[in-house]
Amino acid sequence: MRILVEQGFVIVATGGTADYLEANGVPVERVNKVAQGRPHIVDRIVDGEIALIFNTTEGWQSLKDSESIRASALSLKIPYFTTAPASVAAARAIAALAVQSLEVRPLQSYYSQSHN
Repeated sequence: MRILVEQGFVIVATGGTADYLEANGVPVERVNKVAQGRPHIVDRIVDGEIALIFNTTEGWQSLKDSESIRASALSLKIPYFTTAPASVAAARAIAALAVQSLEVRPLQSYYSQSHN
């Protein structure tokens, strides 16, 4: 998540994730889980304060909370990743776009470049 902080993102996380990130030197804003009362993570999502969601679940309460997080993300069209590898790949892609823009090219052009 450090890579996202370097790109200007503010990391918002619930309990265990916030503890882990803080212990690893990543600045994080702590937010309640849904079951912990308001204001909670879904409130932040619905209020338009969350632009990207990494939601890896572990345990019964996390699975329960993930339903409302996922529903909010889908209805608001917020990118949503559910595994650590997908989250890392998304973060790296965002960072890569900061230094190089995407371009649309035919697949054949990649083949011809590798053989020239």
